[in-house]
Amino acid sequence: MLPILVMNGILLAIAILLIIAERFLVTYGKCKITINKENILTVEGGNSLLSYFSENKIFIPSACGGKATCGYCKVEVLSGGGHILPTEEVFINREDKLKGIRLSCQVKVKNDIEVLISDDLLEAKEYKTKVLRIEDLTRDIKYVVMKLEEPQEINFKPGQYIQFRIPESEEFRAYSIASIPSVKTEIELIVRLVPGGLCSSYVHEVLDVHDQITVTGPYGDFYLREDSLREIICIGGGCGMAPIRSIIFHLREKGMPRKITYFFGARSKSDLFYTKELQSIETQFPNFKYIPVLSEPKPEDKWTGETGFVTQAVERHMYSNGNTEAYLCGPPPMIDAAIKVLTRKGVHEIHIYYDKF
Repeated sequence: MLPILVMNGILLAIAILLIIAERFLVTYGKCKITINKENILTVEGGNSLLSYFSENKIFIPSACGGKATCGYCKVEVLSGGGHILPTEEVFINREDKLKGIRLSCQVKVKNDIEVLISDDLLEAKEYKTKVLRIEDLTRDIKYVVMKLEEPQEINFKPGQYIQFRIPESEEFRAYSIASIPSVKTEIELIVRLVPGGLCSSYVHEVLDVHDQITVTGPYGDFYLREDSLREIICIGGGCGMAPIRSIIFHLREKGMPRKITYFFGARSKSDLFYTKELQSIETQFPNFKYIPVLSEPKPEDKWTGETGFVTQAVERHMYSNGNTEAYLCGPPPMIDAAIKVLTRKGVHEIHIYYDKF
């Protein structure tokens, strides 16, 4: 037993020495990172693509600080990226692998490399903000309003998200924007407390009015398709209210030009919020319908509305004419269940939009 332990210790020491040697002794010289065939960054090789993007104010989303645990920092590597690493395999499916999709935090720049980055990501910026207001919406959900200080305005599409940098940390967390695009000087967030969650715990227990917070963005392919005339189904729960609130309030501002039904799932009546606002929109616009659904109503709730899982209510109420699109925001199991229901109801999967985070 002792020789095996000694051998393992020796192998571990060698591995550590090799890492140190590569970090401090191996040099790769000047390397070129070509972005979208035209923009060229000249860097001293040896670090990850993600780190060079950050140094050059290219804000690729990454919640984990480059530890390969979030899977957000995907880019298309055309050449020079080397073989895909085991740390990337869990986040990259076979189709993406054939396209050359990689995690930029795991691609080490050792030679010239060529990548493609979407125009939306290249437009993302870093924003300095100041907290204006913090309110309790439920026992575990807070509403946060941040004023933009530098730059002073943000342009985004209803449904997109920003990344919130945790102070004194290199880590970010993604939060959907709850405000409407016409309000460019502020960002509203709806943050649910996740037990053990680094950022949500910070927001709920530490964050205070006047605090300075850095965010980046906007990000995401989950946004309202304004050129569409299809009727809309929205499905959400908890802080999944945020992007759908942005979408609904934006459409209200435009006169609610399309039919929209919003299914919102909660556990009990105390977990519902913005109910009066949404019911007020119902009275103003006959083509808007709000359907709250409680999975575990309490006796004191005296609840007479929909019960069960929110997707069960969708199954009961939805009648698609084949001209429907859907916007989903909630935990991954809810999204997966919603996709199954929607496709059974005739919604084409290409018209179902969501972000999983």
